[in-house]
Amino acid sequence: MRSPYIGKIFAVLVIVAFVGWTAVHSIGLKPAEPKLPFPKPATDEPLASAKGQEKVVLAGGCFWGVEAVYDHTKGVISTVSGYAGGHVEHPGYEMVSTGLTGHAESVEVTFDPSQISFGQILMIYFSVAHDPTQLNRQGPDVGSQYRSAIFYTSEDQKRIATAYVEQLNEAKTYKSKIVTQIAPFAAFYRAEEYHQHYLESHMSQPYIVYNDLPKLSNLKKAYPEFYVKN
Repeated sequence: MRSPYIGKIFAVLVIVAFVGWTAVHSIGLKPAEPKLPFPKPATDEPLASAKGQEKVVLAGGCFWGVEAVYDHTKGVISTVSGYAGGHVEHPGYEMVSTGLTGHAESVEVTFDPSQISFGQILMIYFSVAHDPTQLNRQGPDVGSQYRSAIFYTSEDQKRIATAYVEQLNEAKTYKSKIVTQIAPFAAFYRAEEYHQHYLESHMSQPYIVYNDLPKLSNLKKAYPEFYVKN
């Protein structure tokens, strides 16, 4: 006769395995660490002689963390969390989260090119804002909606972004190749209001603490000249 304890032991093991899997999934893959010092872009534009505004849309996993990084970056005028790169007009969060609309969670970054260059915006993007070697995921978030992507708004942005990816790959800055999509900007849809500047009012949320606050710490440590305290 089979011991009555075998079934109980099996049940406990299943529960422990499930809890362990859930914990690992919630934490996700640890971001790859680049080789330091992180290369500055060899191809870039000089700082503009007068104040102005330039936009680029960047995707790098959950938009909460990417937005937070640029909220604390010198020369950035504004940031907006939203959706880009898809084929459905005016999508909502639940729709984008299915991965069926083609959109990526993105951040529209408006910056003053007299204070920070586009290449410097990308330097922070590739080294601090996300892990550009993770394909269709970022940490615990999995799916094409969390892909790494640059939606350029000019041919100069395309040229600089393409050259920088090639430079970083040739320098083997990361152990794996950069998988960032470089695509022309088509449309950007603002996300729901509760997503805007989410980190500011959720500093103690476990997801933010584990995944996003380290990005701000890295920005301040790696680029003190670009870090601003809001």
